[in-house]
Amino acid sequence: MKVLLINTNDSGGGAAIACNRLSDALNHQGVDVRTLVMNRNSNRSNVAQFKNGKFQKYIAFLRFALERLFFLFHEKDKSVRFAFSPANFGADITKHPWVKDSDIIHIHWINAGFLSLKSLEKLLQSNKTIVWTLHDMWLFSGGCHYAGSCRNFEKECGNCHFLKKPNNKDLSWKVWKRKSNFMLQQKMNVVTCSGWLGKEAKASSLLQNANITSIPNPISLNMFKPACKADLKKKYKIEENKFVLLFGAANINDKRKGLHLLVDALALLKRKKFDHNRLKIVVFGKFKDFDENSLAFDVLSLGQIKNAETMAEVYSMSDVFVLP
Repeated sequence: MKVLLINTNDSGGGAAIACNRLSDALNHQGVDVRTLVMNRNSNRSNVAQFKNGKFQKYIAFLRFALERLFFLFHEKDKSVRFAFSPANFGADITKHPWVKDSDIIHIHWINAGFLSLKSLEKLLQSNKTIVWTLHDMWLFSGGCHYAGSCRNFEKECGNCHFLKKPNNKDLSWKVWKRKSNFMLQQKMNVVTCSGWLGKEAKASSLLQNANITSIPNPISLNMFKPACKADLKKKYKIEENKFVLLFGAANINDKRKGLHLLVDALALLKRKKFDHNRLKIVVFGKFKDFDENSLAFDVLSLGQIKNAETMAEVYSMSDVFVLP
């Protein structure tokens, strides 16, 4: 059996990490598995970039730029610039030899100019067995990646709070309508990485005919396992008697990750006269204009962590991981 995983990137971000871990797990079980991406940045032998060469990289970037430029005229403000993907621009991958040769196509995250709604429709109608693992709500929404308190995806999208001029027939409705024209005809096999996302998917109008299963993302227990805290604290120059509180995300400025809640909680702890000498805050992830002093306690900022070995060490070193 030949399985082809589809993802925009092969590194960076949760979807790429989950896709790679699934690839490793399937390969360990003897499955012939490969991954097709728009942007290849790793040296993984079973990963291919959809099209190679400097010119093709320029074309891929152009699709990404056009996708963002199109939404620029619709966005409410710059804070939602990457929270909505209209999928107007993308590549047709159906003629790629790996796509033709596969028995199962397993889609992960394909936004940012990799696949458009038109190319998705063509792929879904290619008579291939399709599995789609959701890493956000985009597949069953009118374009947003996380709907927040909005429940319009349960019936039909419109009046989108991400848009400058929300109305019944706005961009979110148009994207939802285009999706409904081909998705409702498909008996899709959908996997969610959490029970919550599975519940949301089942409540959606676009996936009302889909088979939806919740399966947690795989991790390597050979990699992510307890290690000696004392040795790791010494490596990262943290006093052994310190209680280590870990917080992190791909982008800690993303409000959904809850940094503002952590700031408030630590401020409360400080007001209650908690001994600041007992606590060490360790933060990882991409950030912009992050003031370490806002956390009210001694902070070690690790920046972006780009390999699993370091991530496993940091988790093992911490006494508690918080995700507000």
